[in-house]
Amino acid sequence: MKGTIKKRGKDTWSVIVDYPRDYQTGKRNQKWYTIKGNKREADRYLRELLNNGDKGIVLKNTKITVAEWLREWLNDYASFEISPVTLESYKSNVEKHIIPALGGYYLSQLEAKHIREFYAQELKNGKVNKSGGLSARTVMYHHRIISKALKQAVLLDMIARNVADLIKPPRISKKTMNTMSPLEVDRFLDVARETDYFVFFATLLYTGLRRGELLALRWRNLNLPAGKLTVVETAYKLDNGEYLLKEPKTASSRRSVTLPASLVELFKAYRADQELLRIQLGVGLELNDFVFIRPDGTPINPNAVTLAFKRILKRAGLKGYRVHDLRHTHATLMLMAGVHPKIVSERLGHASISITLDTYSHVLPSMQEEAAEKFDGIFDAGENENSEQFVSKMLAKNEDLRCRPYRSRTCDTLIKSQVLYQLS
Repeated sequence: MKGTIKKRGKDTWSVIVDYPRDYQTGKRNQKWYTIKGNKREADRYLRELLNNGDKGIVLKNTKITVAEWLREWLNDYASFEISPVTLESYKSNVEKHIIPALGGYYLSQLEAKHIREFYAQELKNGKVNKSGGLSARTVMYHHRIISKALKQAVLLDMIARNVADLIKPPRISKKTMNTMSPLEVDRFLDVARETDYFVFFATLLYTGLRRGELLALRWRNLNLPAGKLTVVETAYKLDNGEYLLKEPKTASSRRSVTLPASLVELFKAYRADQELLRIQLGVGLELNDFVFIRPDGTPINPNAVTLAFKRILKRAGLKGYRVHDLRHTHATLMLMAGVHPKIVSERLGHASISITLDTYSHVLPSMQEEAAEKFDGIFDAGENENSEQFVSKMLAKNEDLRCRPYRSRTCDTLIKSQVLYQLS
């Protein structure tokens, strides 16, 4: 197998490779590739083609640009694998950021250094209005898009390798959690009480639901006698105005949340208002209806919720919070109140308790101090008794914790642990 390069024009080269003849027809198998750049880059591309040819990989003869491939990938491949909301986000980022920087390269010509320079520029001055740099999280998102598109191109033998794999994207720094204090929660709710969004925001604070989960809530998902709320859908609104409902991303997000008694009473009063409104509209309230609606019965626009939230913050003299921070506030206050992290994790719909502990690690130091104080209190309670005497007395009061006659030293240790746990 051999190859050569020929100059075609300014900064344009033809790379010609003679692959083994077709074993069935015996015809010559020669492919021409076009690359922009200098002679050194053309030579490097030829070596890469010959090396792949030795491995049995024959790249397709294509002059497709990065811009053309990204659009083709989004429409013909990604659209079948991701949700409409994610697809819309991908398209927006591709058109506004990736294509303006990398779209002019031929797909076969794209190198790791091009992507690395793109990331550096994004961090420095990547905002669309050129007012500053993008966050590391946004650049990581662009890296994910580029990597997925190039991975598909490799599978189709359009390129030999995914050059995005050669780049380490910027590290995402952990975001400081922004949560309201109990006093701020009171101020926020006092102002919200004078608006049509009071029950909505109170529910976010009392349950830790996401905005989209609450917008998708229907009356059939509320069991007020039992004080339960079930999350089965989440709502999105696309840029084209389409209102989209879909199942939660994970099985753990599909969950049942217990409501405080005060919130149950709020919902009862709110439902009575809804029924009165429906009578005025000449229609009955159905179980399939959304709980939070506009006057005409249609679902609330998520953007309207955000605008209402900002107005309430301003009137309450608060700033720096997002709607999603009400969810963080719920979790933080529950952990500070001593609720077990596993329960908090289940209420939030996290896939595992480790996510909860990692997200709200800022609460743990105070919990550690409280645990240490409780441990000291266990032995203080014994006063003149030593720890062995104290545990023995507790064992006598807890017959159900006793081991069988053949109990071992390990069993004794486990029993003591259970006693200490009960006391805490």
